[in-house]
Amino acid sequence: EHSAIFQSIVGEGDNAISKILLTCSGGPFRLLTSEQMATVSAADALRHPTWDMGAKITIDSATLMNKGFEVIEARWLFGVPAENIEVLIHPQSIVHSAVEFVDGSVKAQLGVPDMRLPIQYAFSFPERLPLSGERLSLFDKHLEFFHPDTERFRCLALAYEALRRGGNAPCIVNAANEVVNRAFLEGRCRFLEMPDIIERTLHEASFIKQPSYDDYLRTDEEARRIAASLLH
Repeated sequence: EHSAIFQSIVGEGDNAISKILLTCSGGPFRLLTSEQMATVSAADALRHPTWDMGAKITIDSATLMNKGFEVIEARWLFGVPAENIEVLIHPQSIVHSAVEFVDGSVKAQLGVPDMRLPIQYAFSFPERLPLSGERLSLFDKHLEFFHPDTERFRCLALAYEALRRGGNAPCIVNAANEVVNRAFLEGRCRFLEMPDIIERTLHEASFIKQPSYDDYLRTDEEARRIAASLLH
């Protein structure tokens, strides 16, 4: 997604960005109700509909926490405030992200779901090198976009909250998420308990407005300890 954003602003010089449109597949539970999500297992969450990723990131995709982290990353990579970063659920994973400029023009990067392309582009920039593999055909694609449901997927809302609070809040959320992510994979935490524990950790851990490097280390340790203590 960040490569797609970068590719969309290459050549734009100092033209001001109005909004970043960060796309998201929606994960395997996009169409489930909260009642249905209450009983899902780690095995269910690991069946991602589009991407083949490691277990940790796949679970983060199921909770939309990975998209929350990408919002935080995009804010610092591209200098765009949180209120100007919009997440779009895009199940087909064809539009990898887009940028809206102040004149209303939107530029997007499209392609098949293949991480080789952004990785190669990072190495070859500003050149584009040949890459073997499937090519995108828009003739047989139906592209859909939906607003994310932050009531069912509260991890995304918590990432925005941490970004707005600033300071060491994103560090707290990251540390707590790593604890509950591992616990869910190991069957020690239910799917819907993860955002509950992350939220409680965010509000219980010591907040530091202007943290130093050592503060971040202490924050990470404290948040992990709090999150672990909240596991049943």
